[in-house]
Amino acid sequence: MGKVQELSITLKNSKVVYGPGEFISGEVGFKLAAHLNFRAVKVNCIGSCGVSNKANDTVWQAEEQYFSSTLVVAEKASLSAGEYTYPFQFLLPATAPTSFEGPFGKISYRIRATVETPRFSKDYKAEKVFYILNLLNLNEINDIEQPNVMHVNKKFSYMLVKSGTASLTVSTDLKGYTSGQIIQLTTAIQNQSGKDLGNIVASLIQKATYKSKRAIYDLRTIAEVEGSGVKSWKQAEWREQIIVPPLPQSSLHGCNLIQIDYLIQVSIRSPEILVSLPIYIGNIAVNSPPLTPSRELQCASPLVVPTAPPVEDDSASGHQPMDRVVLPTKSHSQQQTSPHAFSYTSGMNLPDCESGTGGHLPGPMLCVSTGATVPYYADGPVVTVPSENTLILPPEYSSTWGYPYDPPPTYEESCSSANSSMSTGN
Repeated sequence: MGKVQELSITLKNSKVVYGPGEFISGEVGFKLAAHLNFRAVKVNCIGSCGVSNKANDTVWQAEEQYFSSTLVVAEKASLSAGEYTYPFQFLLPATAPTSFEGPFGKISYRIRATVETPRFSKDYKAEKVFYILNLLNLNEINDIEQPNVMHVNKKFSYMLVKSGTASLTVSTDLKGYTSGQIIQLTTAIQNQSGKDLGNIVASLIQKATYKSKRAIYDLRTIAEVEGSGVKSWKQAEWREQIIVPPLPQSSLHGCNLIQIDYLIQVSIRSPEILVSLPIYIGNIAVNSPPLTPSRELQCASPLVVPTAPPVEDDSASGHQPMDRVVLPTKSHSQQQTSPHAFSYTSGMNLPDCESGTGGHLPGPMLCVSTGATVPYYADGPVVTVPSENTLILPPEYSSTWGYPYDPPPTYEESCSSANSSMSTGN
């Protein structure tokens, strides 16, 4: 580096994650191999978001800045060879959104140090990245502790002249979860036809919306569970669990360019039936109230399976009475063991995951979350999940992958479609 052999930025107590409204402080240090004249030593703290319309491109089509503060920690001076340090401190704004990085954009925070030299001489620069975690408290969302339920009917034709009806009723025990929690999924299927229904699939979907000149919708299947099909004239119940892996939180409060949403999608491919339930992924778990008699009953039987049509209607139409069965699960796309629960207390000093390889640790361990590069923390003994683990990570993008030009259906559109199907019988 010439006269400046080393230029570094050290954060106080080696912190890497901060909360909005906190102070971030540290030192800029450099080592001189020879005499140096400089005009100023400046430290800049900056937070920004950039969005592109090409995957993994750093040429942003849209940008927004959350803050940019500069301190002059040393002014014009002449220094001899040796080592020097200069302290700095910044106050992070309370509105700063959580750090995030995806294929089409990112929210990033960094400290930059610059040693400005006299004219026609080379300036010396260094940079250090840090993270902001703006906690999402699920308890602040209305009705978050209530079950999430949706029902849809589908009328279809088979063997050219015959027609039948299939119905799906899907429910989750809550509307919001944190990493490490288990989504309790219950699906009731009623096959009022002489045709066997195809396998049923439940997926945890992440939808990231990047807003530039044209919105880009990035859909990822985080986890998937498949159950058996339903025979003709049968009604069935399928109960499954989906473990929530480390994920970026829903929404990104304070950011206008990137939106994160999650949904549970349950589908049958033949005939084509689809139910979508929006859910929240947060940082502070739902505190369930004490069970009341009504809630005990609700938890014991979260979903009432539709009954078969009246006997007289079946005899008039030639339909056979429907038997109720329990569907087995055929496959999982994620590990059977649950990752440790997500927790983080603002101000904690935490070791980087690169400093260890898992095992028993005295405190929380810093890792990298699924689908983004913002850190998360796991309590107690931790085994780091490798990033190349395909069991719980979303699929990688290929160079030929193209983004959809039309957005996927919203929750309201799904509801309208379901109501229309029920009223028209189509």
